[in-house]
Amino acid sequence: MNFTKTFSIIVACIALSVGAAAASPGAPSISYQEALTKLKEGNVRFVSGKHQHTGDSMEVVKMLAAGQKPYAIILTCSDSRLSPELLFDTGLGDLFVIRVAGNVTDPIILGSIEYAAEHLGTPLVIVLGHEKCGAVKATVELKGKGEGNIGAIVKAIRPALKKTKSEGKISEKDNAQFVEAVADANIALVKATLTDKSKVLKHLVDSDKVKIVAAKYHIDHGEVVMMD
Repeated sequence: MNFTKTFSIIVACIALSVGAAAASPGAPSISYQEALTKLKEGNVRFVSGKHQHTGDSMEVVKMLAAGQKPYAIILTCSDSRLSPELLFDTGLGDLFVIRVAGNVTDPIILGSIEYAAEHLGTPLVIVLGHEKCGAVKATVELKGKGEGNIGAIVKAIRPALKKTKSEGKISEKDNAQFVEAVADANIALVKATLTDKSKVLKHLVDSDKVKIVAAKYHIDHGEVVMMD
């Protein structure tokens, strides 16, 4: 490869890097307090049936093609009854959503959250669990011992099962309430994991640039309750 061609490639790479930096929103457009308020107000609209977002137009699609600036990161379950964009009455580009059974985390999920928080400047992270979670129920029924790929999910939720058992506040005989207690413990533990296992998120939280909030969706009536 001759010098001229090499130089051209370097210049092109620098241009792309500068362009990416310019496209990156950097600092959030709103504070995490404002973001949390927007989510709460959106959920009130959802519950009352007074939706503002009934489907975004192609104009919004074209506008977002230039870049994204979501104001909240939602780590939640894959359950088909739970769609953050609907529950919070939001539109395209508002939420950075990560969905996985049991709203658990791993290095890939942590990396995804770090990307949105650090690169996109998203100020709020919601760990959103829900009632009647199948992954949590399976963990309870399997006594925290699963096999294969589903077993990996059970293993991730197992600490919540152990914690709930050790506290002894709810009897395992009361299955429904016990499952909900494990779900609550799982949400709290996942929230703690985000800063325990991510130096990036811990730094952002300690610097008051990002807020992490635990929440639970009530399937029977559509309300999202903040647990903090």
